Amino acid sequence: MSVNMQNMIKVFERPRSLTDAQFSYCPGCHHGLVARIIAHTIDELGIQDRVVVVASVGCSVTMYEWFRCDGIQAAHGRASAVASGIKRVNLDLIVFTYQGDGDLAAIGTAESIHAANRGENITVVFINNQIYGMTGGQMAPTTLIGQRATSCPDGRNAQLAGYPIPFAEMIAQLEAPVYVTRQALYDHKRIMAASRAIKKAFQYQIEGKGYSLVEMLTNCPTNWRMSPVEANGHLLNEVVKVFPLGDLVDRG
Repeated sequence: MSVNMQNMIKVFERPRSLTDAQFSYCPGCHHGLVARIIAHTIDELGIQDRVVVVASVGCSVTMYEWFRCDGIQAAHGRASAVASGIKRVNLDLIVFTYQGDGDLAAIGTAESIHAANRGENITVVFINNQIYGMTGGQMAPTTLIGQRATSCPDGRNAQLAGYPIPFAEMIAQLEAPVYVTRQALYDHKRIMAASRAIKKAFQYQIEGKGYSLVEMLTNCPTNWRMSPVEANGHLLNEVVKVFPLGDLVDRG
């Protein structure tokens, strides 16, 4: 069967805002999906020349190598503070951070909360995979009760380690944030909802409306000791019970 290439329409391609560098993420991990969603959003909004990515310490530590835009590596936990400084120096820039649960909700708790409380006009993408991914699978602030990790091999015990921190709900209690939402990536429907949330957060920053936090429930097949399919099922059946999906604040 012959195919007329001239009549073919390209319906899927690599976002222009991504470089040709290969991601260093483990197979089946959702990090790559989030990066692609962000890049597609940058392309769609036509803001590539204005974007600055602030990479955190974690699995995304070299994120600035994957985007065709300016980027900077922040010290562990300080991404929101660095992003605030960059934005205040040049209000025309579109600044976003990309932070895991250890970076944003553990060592970076103070910087994260106060940037939100000040209503800094930045976009924060919060990756919640309930584990420390890059350093070998230790318990994170978001680790579920009973979930095993290298630092709690018998499972998280609330009496010893407290409960999973609902960071989006904490931020939503503040008066300044304009948009706080929690999304997931375990199926096509959720990927589309997450894409809309990312676009809204960037659009609100473009319009000067203030601080946005997009929390993404993601998997970590390697440290969860699961296949990608099993990990997605775990997100759907267990994780969303503790971290419900949806918009918590939308003042846009």
